[in-house]
Amino acid sequence: MAAPGFWDDQSAAQAVMKEISALKRTIQEWEELYNQYEDAETMLELVSEEPDEALEGELERDVARLEKALDRLELAALLDGEFDSGNAIVSIHPGAGGTESQDWAEMLLRMYTRWADSRGYDVEVLDYQPGEEAGIKSVTLLISGTNAYGYLKAEKGVHRLVRISPFDASGRRHTSFTSVDVIPEITEDADVEIKSEDLRIDTYRASGAGGQHVNKTESAVRITHIPTGIVVQCQSERSQHSNREAAMKILRSRLLARQQQEKQARLEELKGEQGEIAWGNQIRSYVFCPYTMVKDHRTNLEVGNVDAVMDGMLDPFIEAYLKMKR
Repeated sequence: MAAPGFWDDQSAAQAVMKEISALKRTIQEWEELYNQYEDAETMLELVSEEPDEALEGELERDVARLEKALDRLELAALLDGEFDSGNAIVSIHPGAGGTESQDWAEMLLRMYTRWADSRGYDVEVLDYQPGEEAGIKSVTLLISGTNAYGYLKAEKGVHRLVRISPFDASGRRHTSFTSVDVIPEITEDADVEIKSEDLRIDTYRASGAGGQHVNKTESAVRITHIPTGIVVQCQSERSQHSNREAAMKILRSRLLARQQQEKQARLEELKGEQGEIAWGNQIRSYVFCPYTMVKDHRTNLEVGNVDAVMDGMLDPFIEAYLKMKR
C-alpha cells in the first residue's frame, strides 16, 4: 500500500484492500478460536484438580461453542474455487402454478435473506417483480460478504414445496417448484468480452415498492445480449445510470457462468457423460404436510425442523453439499 502509485488505480487498490481485509478477518477468527481453546484447556485443568459442578457446566458450554466455531472455519476451508471468496448474485423464479408458486418464491427470498443476515452479509435487491395477488414473479439479489458465493452455490437448483395451500379454499395439498440460480459477482477486469453493438438497452418504469420516483420515471433498465439471448434487468430507488451499471454486472457474471457451463459440457461430452439439468430435477424438498421435513436429494440429509430452515438455518445443507463435492 505504501508503494509509489498504489492508489493511482482506484479499482485495483480497492480490490487489494478488500483481499487484505478478508485475510485479516480469517487470521483473526483462527486467533480467537485458539484463545478460546487455551481458556477451555485452563478450565479443564482446574476442574481436574478440584471438581466443581458449575465449572463443569461452563466447560461443556465452552467446548460446544468451540466445536461449532471449528466446524464453521473448516467449512470455509473447503471454499477454494476461483470465485468462492466473493459475492453472489441470487435469482429466484417461480415455476408453473401461479400464486402458489409465487408465494413459495417469496418464502425462499425470506429464507435466504435471513441466512445472509445471520452471517452478517449485506443483501441488495437488484430487481423485484411482485406477483399479481401474492408472492413474487422474480427477484435478483446481490449478497455481499466473504465466501458468499462459495456457500450459496450449494443452493443452485430447483426447490420443491409440499403443503396445504393457503390459497385453496378446499384445503387441498399442493406441490410447488421454484428455481434458484446462483452466479458469482464478476468484476470488470474479468475475461469477459462484451461489445456495445451486441447490446439492446431498454428503459422502463420500475414496479413494486420503492422511492418516490418509482413508477414515475423510467429508471429501470433491461439489457439484452443479442448473441446469447440473455436478458437482465435492474430496478431500485437509484438512478437509471446506477441501474445500468448493476445490470451490466449481472450480465457479465451470467456470460462468464455460460462460458464455464459450455466448457464443462464439452468436457463431459469427451468423457461420454451427458448430464441434463431439467426443471423437474429438484435438489431439495420442503414438506409441510402431512409431516414436516426438509430433505436434500443430493446428500440425503434430512432436517425435521422446517420452521428453523425457513428462518435461515441452511448451514447443515451447505456443509453436507460442500463435503460431498470435496
